[in-house]
Amino acid sequence: QKEPSFAGLERVGGVDLSYVKGDDSRACASLVVLSYPGLEVLLVDGNGLLHHRGFGVACHLGVLTDLPCIGVAKNLLQVDGLARDELHREQIRSLQRGGDTFPLTGTSGNVLGMALRSCNSSKPLYISVGHRVCLETAVRLVQSCCRYRIPEPIRQVQKQGS
Repeated sequence: QKEPSFAGLERVGGVDLSYVKGDDSRACASLVVLSYPGLEVLLVDGNGLLHHRGFGVACHLGVLTDLPCIGVAKNLLQVDGLARDELHREQIRSLQRGGDTFPLTGTSGNVLGMALRSCNSSKPLYISVGHRVCLETAVRLVQSCCRYRIPEPIRQVQKQGS
């Protein structure tokens, strides 16, 4: 635990949904729950509000379980005018150290998520609200779970699922 301001938080789960290559109808879901010094939170390898329909897998899973969920994506989903263009690359370069962020504001004017430099990696994570959590808390919680670029609950579920 890097940040003690999550009093009462005991368990954080990581969720990964991996599709079979070439077959979008078959997938394997994995879940790892780590103790965290009860509130429970799921970090989902995917998107929440930062989605073409405004309702990604983190939102869906949150509504089904009624648990706080956070979308954590490794790549920017290009939606609502967000693009991996020169402006975006310039914003990424402005992230100097772990914990630095910039908002992902669509052409609609809505903030769909936040780009987060979680550690010394030059590649940001894309954090979005899934369910029952605000964006500021989502970013702080993800950052506090990162020893490496990927937050530990998701990193562990990906290791277990491989």
